[in-house]
Amino acid sequence: MIARLPLILRINVFAFLFGIAAMAFAVPVAFADVDQWEKDWPRTDFSKNGVDLDEIFSGGIGRDVIPAIDAPTIGALSVARDTHDPREPVIRVTVNGHTRAYPLSVLIWHEIVNDELGGVPIAVTFCPLCNTAIVFDRRMDDQVLDFGTTGNLRFSDLVMYDRQTESWWQQFTGEGIVGSLTGTQLTIIPSRVEPFGVFAAAFPDADILQRPPGFPRNYGVNPYDGYDSGEAPLFPGIPLPDGIAPMAYVVAVGDQAWTLDRLKAEKRIEDGDLILTWEPGQLSVLDIAYIKEGRDIGYVTVQRKTPAGLQDAIHDMTFAFAFNAFNPDGTLHK
Repeated sequence: MIARLPLILRINVFAFLFGIAAMAFAVPVAFADVDQWEKDWPRTDFSKNGVDLDEIFSGGIGRDVIPAIDAPTIGALSVARDTHDPREPVIRVTVNGHTRAYPLSVLIWHEIVNDELGGVPIAVTFCPLCNTAIVFDRRMDDQVLDFGTTGNLRFSDLVMYDRQTESWWQQFTGEGIVGSLTGTQLTIIPSRVEPFGVFAAAFPDADILQRPPGFPRNYGVNPYDGYDSGEAPLFPGIPLPDGIAPMAYVVAVGDQAWTLDRLKAEKRIEDGDLILTWEPGQLSVLDIAYIKEGRDIGYVTVQRKTPAGLQDAIHDMTFAFAFNAFNPDGTLHK
């Protein structure tokens, strides 16, 4: 019965069924409401902004309703083997020789993890509505920033804020877009999304983000049931690409992107110093309600040729509409 409901209703039903009324999502009721923002965000300087404020709208929830993880529980892979399917995607991050996995089944409910790895403060982020998994260095000049969720979106992408200045940040780009840090750029740390089983085999002594205690979340469930099979983004007002389905997966490297369908067909693509490869064996976290029953979309590795050998390149597997919105002059290789 639930499967026949429109997506936005299914999201609310799942939030209710699993006891997460505060996590219920709704169609945005208004675009930029600066007067209300100034009341809700008295420390944010809205006179400083680098984007059209009319492109920012409410996702139907307030600040920190989707709670960032500020005190992550880190454990051994041996513990996680009982709770994670080998095909479940995790974000692999390596900093100064230290490697850690961050399961998307956890991040889909929290979107931001403020952590430290290899002596470097990092923010591991995931926006389900754009399928963007990006890791940032949290150091900015002489301070370390802690990030939370504003409850707002731009082009359906998570708008974060830092608790130190309450500036707003675009998750897709890592750029400050509103407030005193407008125009500043977070450093992106190379990462990759791969199946838990692949990660565990490659890094048996690494550790992993555990499911955090104290949060009433049904980890392993996708609250966006059927999202990546839809015909269009959940929210309106986003410029859509020509000649490709808005919800088609693409692999973006800077202002270039390749469709996942093309990568699946060719298995390996070389473009200049870039090498992109696709392998089967990874589940979509945005397919059906139970992630472990989702469809196999495979996983992508993106590397650059360097004098020192192949090195991971900064990239993202996102949706065509998101790549188009943030790279309107970019090249999409279909």
